[in-house]
Amino acid sequence: MAATGLHVLSAVGLRIGEKHKLSVGVVVALPRVSVSVTAFSSEQRSAKSFRDYLEAARDFIRPEENSPSRWFSPLESKARCDRAPLLLFLPGIDGNGLGLMRQHQKLGQMFDIWCLHIPPSNRTAFPDLVRMVETTVKSESQRSPGKPIYLVGESLGACIALAVAACNPHIDLVLILSNPATSFVNSSLQHLPPLLKVLPHQLDLAFPSVLSLIPGGPLKRMIAHWVRGLPENETAANIYQDLVTASTFTSILADTFGRETLLWKLKLLDSASLFANAHLHLVQAQTLILSSGNDHILPSTCEGKRLRRKLPKCEVRSFKDNGHCLFLEDGIDLVSIIKATSFYRRGRYQDYISDFIPPTISEFNKCYGVNRLLEVIMGPVFLSTTVDGKVVRGLGGIPSEGPVLLVGNHMLLASDKISLPGQFVHERNINLRPLVHPMMFTRMRDGLLPDVSGYDTLRMMGSVPISATHLHNLLSAKSHILLFPGGIREALHRKGEEYKLMWPEKPEFVRAAAKFGAKIVPFCGVGEDDFLKVVVDYNDQIKVPIVREVLKRVTAEGPEVRGSVEGEEGNQDFHMPGVIPKCPGRYYYYFGKEIETGEEELRDREKAKVVYAEVRKEVERCIEFVKQRREEDPYRPLLPRLHYHLKHGLLTQVPTFPF
Repeated sequence: MAATGLHVLSAVGLRIGEKHKLSVGVVVALPRVSVSVTAFSSEQRSAKSFRDYLEAARDFIRPEENSPSRWFSPLESKARCDRAPLLLFLPGIDGNGLGLMRQHQKLGQMFDIWCLHIPPSNRTAFPDLVRMVETTVKSESQRSPGKPIYLVGESLGACIALAVAACNPHIDLVLILSNPATSFVNSSLQHLPPLLKVLPHQLDLAFPSVLSLIPGGPLKRMIAHWVRGLPENETAANIYQDLVTASTFTSILADTFGRETLLWKLKLLDSASLFANAHLHLVQAQTLILSSGNDHILPSTCEGKRLRRKLPKCEVRSFKDNGHCLFLEDGIDLVSIIKATSFYRRGRYQDYISDFIPPTISEFNKCYGVNRLLEVIMGPVFLSTTVDGKVVRGLGGIPSEGPVLLVGNHMLLASDKISLPGQFVHERNINLRPLVHPMMFTRMRDGLLPDVSGYDTLRMMGSVPISATHLHNLLSAKSHILLFPGGIREALHRKGEEYKLMWPEKPEFVRAAAKFGAKIVPFCGVGEDDFLKVVVDYNDQIKVPIVREVLKRVTAEGPEVRGSVEGEEGNQDFHMPGVIPKCPGRYYYYFGKEIETGEEELRDREKAKVVYAEVRKEVERCIEFVKQRREEDPYRPLLPRLHYHLKHGLLTQVPTFPF
């Protein structure tokens, strides 16, 4: 069966063990048809394991001579969101198209997934593979012109994706490339063909056997069982299962990579690498490179850095402990990676509101698991004010229905972002949308600023680059929005400026809130002076000429914010203040009484200024209230809090001052 030059898998249920079947849909280009033969059982809908992959891969190895390449659609992707973009998976040299099998269930909620299957006996040249994928891309782009097309490729598939993008710069493509084979010429694989030609035929299985022991496969899991320190019987049982898995893996590799097939695949990799590298300068697509630090097949870490320099819209994420087959390894969640890097969009441009998918429970726990020790050290206290003016412990006074604009002071080094978003999810199940500096999302040029990957957790939790448009869109979506009007100037304040507000004069956020009738909740964060002391500030640093020039270059690396604002409030220069740690105290967050807005503030600028002054005054009142009352907190020092936790448990709420 074929349509517009595309071959498809026949609509049959391919066996996976004795109990389950893999549903395969028929996929054509125009019109597209998807035929389900067998539905997934409830068991099959659970997370797949590496053994599931092996069993499915065994069924995909067909004895037919020179059978054609085909597209298939895993019907786990049935429950998709509205306007789900198309995702084309381009496999590595194994060619079976099942490399995303462990990701299908979650990816299928966000994408329409098609996978390319290249049988072991297939001898299609690289340019023909590119044309096949290109035909699909052009067809689907014409059918859905407003949506991007995702090309997810690993190894050889990454070269195909780069080639398609280079030949079609006018098509909206998003590339996600795992360990690209563009580094083939620098790998040890290029030396294999001469060796294979002189080896006796009895040693055909030697190379697949070596491949099966590459770290990141079954061997990695066997070693992990020893490290976990489980009981001996359980450890022995787990290792036995992994030995069976390793044996199966070796058998499948032997069936997939016979001598002639392996020689062809290596020749294919060579031509793919040459073509992709020769056309890198034509690639304009948004690109995400995923590099494994423990890849023993390709030098992927160095290649990721090289491609980052070559491609104009490229970001890199490194996975230092993972091997070549990244998507099949434990702990790798492609959906989480896409969300954390802000690479998910359903239109031509990123919409941080409609394209935002809130973190799952597991993603939330992973994001804030690294902060739990900091949470214990900080011992944050959250206070809020109810409608009747009563101060309560926790966030019970925060309005449940949006739009709500939370406006407060920025603490040193933006340390307030550690606790606030997580507490809102944990206590109120509210996804707080912080408005943050655009440098956390993009760079104007490479330089000395920290890599944007350091802000992946903030993006996963819903941070949005600050702009009037994004504030307007968040308010229209009835979100709970976190705004720090002082920006970087407050977060990187000078000596003696603790808790000093550096807000611009214009009350624009008040008028924006009034347009949607949003509630403004002033709040304060207090506690930075109990942890750090600024000893070398911006004023000290710019006195040194060479440092002053470096700071200018660093500031130019990020997008400009408040370029039209005069005075200190508009000084958003990047620098790192010199600080010394202090004996840890405690963080306090106090949310004041909500302020209503409406048509009056929108029409009358003078009225908006009055409300703006009221918000500012309330923030300053909250700061003074907490600074005075924390003196009465017996658990403000760290040691009494630790003693309380030891006595009552880490999850117990530590008391604070009376309020």
